[in-house]
Amino acid sequence: MRYKNPVLFSDYSDPDVIRAGDGFYMVASSFNNVPAVPVLYSQNLVEWRLINYVLDSLPFERYNAARHGEGVCAPSIRYRDGKFYCLVSFPDEGIFVAETEDPYGKWSLLRPLMEGKGFINPCPVWADGKCYVAFAFDRARAGFDSEIAVFETDENLKTAAKDYKIIFDGANGAPHASRPKIYVKDGCFYLLVSAGGAKNGWLVELRSKQIYGPYESKVVFMQGDTYINAGGGALVDVDDEKWAFVHTRNMGAYGNAVYLQPTVWDDGWAMLGDYRGDKLAGTPAEEGEYPVNISSPVKVDPCDGFDGTRLSLLWHTPANRGDGWFALKRGLRLNCAYYGGNSLANLPQMLLQKICYRNFSVKTKCKLNLLNDGDETGFVVFGKEYAYACVVRAGGQNFLEIRKGALGGGADETLCRSQPYDEGTVMFQLSAKFESPDRLAYRFTFGKVAFTHVFYADSGVCSGAELGIYARSSAKDGDGSVTFSYFREVCTDNRVK
Repeated sequence: MRYKNPVLFSDYSDPDVIRAGDGFYMVASSFNNVPAVPVLYSQNLVEWRLINYVLDSLPFERYNAARHGEGVCAPSIRYRDGKFYCLVSFPDEGIFVAETEDPYGKWSLLRPLMEGKGFINPCPVWADGKCYVAFAFDRARAGFDSEIAVFETDENLKTAAKDYKIIFDGANGAPHASRPKIYVKDGCFYLLVSAGGAKNGWLVELRSKQIYGPYESKVVFMQGDTYINAGGGALVDVDDEKWAFVHTRNMGAYGNAVYLQPTVWDDGWAMLGDYRGDKLAGTPAEEGEYPVNISSPVKVDPCDGFDGTRLSLLWHTPANRGDGWFALKRGLRLNCAYYGGNSLANLPQMLLQKICYRNFSVKTKCKLNLLNDGDETGFVVFGKEYAYACVVRAGGQNFLEIRKGALGGGADETLCRSQPYDEGTVMFQLSAKFESPDRLAYRFTFGKVAFTHVFYADSGVCSGAELGIYARSSAKDGDGSVTFSYFREVCTDNRVK
């Protein structure tokens, strides 16, 4: 069986993947979004489904507000002696670990392994009765980058580190070295390190018989003359003999799509992607053979009927969730919680989800119970620049509006407004068309309403653009609400020339 890249079109940046039992588990960056650190499962490294999150909330009060691009970045996952460990970094707080025996169930609360600013991208490996954690540095917080370091902890990751040692400096040959993934194979320590930056980078492999080096280095993966940039990722031990490589490609407004590459070992080096056996770096392959000969008809489905008792794993908020924001009862009820801002830029109670298709259309139906002037509900395409269709109550009547805004900008701009709208429900609709990785065109419409707006999506901060719904009020004691009955998204790739 053959697959075509990307294997996940959605934005799961900085993926780390392991084999455990009869399948594979992936974690990825979630930044300021809650719940945090998505966990995905696959039987074959090609078809994936979202099964859980490591964190129900971000354990610092500052994340009760939307802090776009901050929070959890480049986590790692490992399995040892019946336990899954997930190491996470907060660039402003430090490196922490959570654990579980059941990746579908509850993960432990985070405990610190190294506290302080500037420590990012941790990844553990076990050897000599100890656990060693490789990590990188964030220039904005630490004052430097391009260096990879290691600290020690005990086998059960209970003891916080007191110090660390630099094992690699990429300043001269691997600038912006980051996102290290560390492994042990055939008596050697191997590190896979991203270099050159997110959009035009390459992969450097390090190896040594000693954890603290000295390390040999080799460039093993680069973009070459392909259109696929060589983003960071993880080596995966498929079956003790076969290996694979999972990485991301930056696609602008779509975020970081997940790609799967073949891997061969040559002269003690893991050579990634389309490798010609010439000792030179491999390049990204557009397709390949399934690493595991199993077909699994699963996927990340963006549709939601809002018919359960808990919110679907599809949805996240850009801040820790507040009491009373939403409830599930005969649909998804969003309460018009107070928010005094005059834009959506930092609205904490938006429910957002990732883009899943290149071309698609969406319909979502909403029952209105807007009671107070300033009550509002809408459907948004959210990024550093954003646009949305909404219903707002003013002067005792409802109006349909289309608006746009930007992170760090002023008040959102109203582009068009209807006559008073007397219907009890509203249908938000959009169609999205791929023009280039950095140019995704959206057309907003309302059901039975004539005016439309075309908006070119922008990426988010460290993420792709996202789709969302929300309710809010400028009245502090308001009790208005809306109820969404469904969210239907259809892939239209076959309809677009």
